[in-house]
Amino acid sequence: MPATPTGRTTDDARTATATGPVPCRVVVCRDCCCGSPKVTGVDHAAQTERLRTAAPVRVSDCLDVCDQANVIVVQPSAEGRAAGARPVWLGLVNDPDATEDVVAWARAGGPGVAPRPDILDLHVFTPPGRRATR
Repeated sequence: MPATPTGRTTDDARTATATGPVPCRVVVCRDCCCGSPKVTGVDHAAQTERLRTAAPVRVSDCLDVCDQANVIVVQPSAEGRAAGARPVWLGLVNDPDATEDVVAWARAGGPGVAPRPDILDLHVFTPPGRRATR
């Protein structure tokens, strides 16, 4: 099974920031439940735009983990993959503070490059059909 989200997506064409290569890529689910009024009190468009300030963002169709809405997957950069990192799935990212933690981690390099902020451990989950990563 692939280690990255599947399904129809749209890519942010940005490949670099003003300071150099993009540290990682972020996938946001914006279909069925994620990105919808079912998750109340979240400005979904603002969340996506805020994430785009830190890394390229791919907007995905339903990732089939609706019980974890809003779902964000942080994919490692080439440097992170070389260090053995795998994509990190984050669920219930429904408040601005959690979004800011994801933004800070992506800016710092993301999986395999920068340590994940401890607070994000509350959001990490392994989606069904995938093996847990360390």
